[in-house]
Amino acid sequence: MMELDQFTLDEANALVPWLQEKLKVLDRNREKYVALQERFHEISHDPSRDGSTDDPDLIPTTANVKELAAQIEDGVQEILDRGIIVRDVSAGLVDFPSQRDGREVFLCWIGGEEKIEFWHETDRGFDYREPI
Repeated sequence: MMELDQFTLDEANALVPWLQEKLKVLDRNREKYVALQERFHEISHDPSRDGSTDDPDLIPTTANVKELAAQIEDGVQEILDRGIIVRDVSAGLVDFPSQRDGREVFLCWIGGEEKIEFWHETDRGFDYREPI
């Protein structure tokens, strides 16, 4: 029996352009989040540093960190709400639940690929991708 949140290859490929944009934004926010965390660490270990920066988005405040974390969480949730499984935001690695030969599998896509060309069993990961 097929589950509701399963994709045909065409349905999954139709979402690739949307995913590319969504993951670009998520990765930029993730990079800013990491940079803010590093600045917090620097400031906490060297009180002579004031954390000033030319980029106002990288001023290390708790509000900035919380806002970025919320944006990342919301972006990932938007992808999950479509039934897509997010494996790695920075790599843009996602799986689409699907059917192949009457069994559940994952259609596998990673950022940089123009379309979905691989799949793998649900109990295996990226390293076990097979060409479609």
